[in-house]
Amino acid sequence: MSFKQTEPYIELNTRTKKVQCSYFDLLKKPIEIYLFIDPICPTSWTINPYIKKLQLEYGRFFTIRPILCSKMLRVNQRIVEDPILIEEVITRMNRHPEKCFDPKEYHKNPIKYPADIFFAIKAAELQGINAGRRYLQKIQEYLLLNQDDISVDEVLIDIAKEVKLDVEEFKRDLHSNSAKKALRCDLKVSREMEIDQAPSIVFFSESEEDEGLKIAGSYSYDIYVRVLSTLLQTAVKPFDKPDLEDFMSYYHFSSSEEIAIIYDLPVKKAEQEMKKLQLKQIVKKVCISGQSYWHYLKQ
Repeated sequence: MSFKQTEPYIELNTRTKKVQCSYFDLLKKPIEIYLFIDPICPTSWTINPYIKKLQLEYGRFFTIRPILCSKMLRVNQRIVEDPILIEEVITRMNRHPEKCFDPKEYHKNPIKYPADIFFAIKAAELQGINAGRRYLQKIQEYLLLNQDDISVDEVLIDIAKEVKLDVEEFKRDLHSNSAKKALRCDLKVSREMEIDQAPSIVFFSESEEDEGLKIAGSYSYDIYVRVLSTLLQTAVKPFDKPDLEDFMSYYHFSSSEEIAIIYDLPVKKAEQEMKKLQLKQIVKKVCISGQSYWHYLKQ
């Protein structure tokens, strides 16, 4: 599997061949997206609204595979080939947790065991892609809202309960070799694709003979749409987005800024629309470091 680097300022190749997406093309989803993220670094979360918007408007064309990465998890060839040496990575992360998430910025207790958060996410993924996605989203929510150290087992297990995982299975997997192996696989993929920052995206298309297209960093939404259209070799039309109540019932937690990006609204207008849902007791508002967040109440 190979890939090529691209930047938003480079002209994407156009093709004269006209391709029509059939019903069966959409069933098999011709595009796969590798999303490289650091789940405990807020800087890495800047891509979240663009990914959610892309899923809502064009999700019928692609699947997403989240890959965990972090500056603290940069490793060499020996570590990805030797399971024992992953313990060195864990030690390195736990020695410098403030480089992953600065609790002082959010007035929170320090994170003692950041590597365990990575293991917990991989343990959740062992119960399925959707289970892993729900757990990852809840981890980010807890990092913002919860004053406790979420890296301890008790909190990680509470999160598993909240997102309705099989808790006993999660407990068995949390510190298991299976979770470590899954994380080691992510590290290997990150190294092979030369991922040096999070977030990054690599697009793969069935029609491109496994050659991927990498975009490092977070850019404007139209860049991702252009890449998707180019790989599909045809212009694509977006689906209509759901109303805000349906959006919140699915994602449960979002910021005013994120909603503004997804729904193409000024932030002030997004706040006004969310306040309408607040009056109906559908959501509640939480302010963190000058940012407005909304939590879904009807679960």
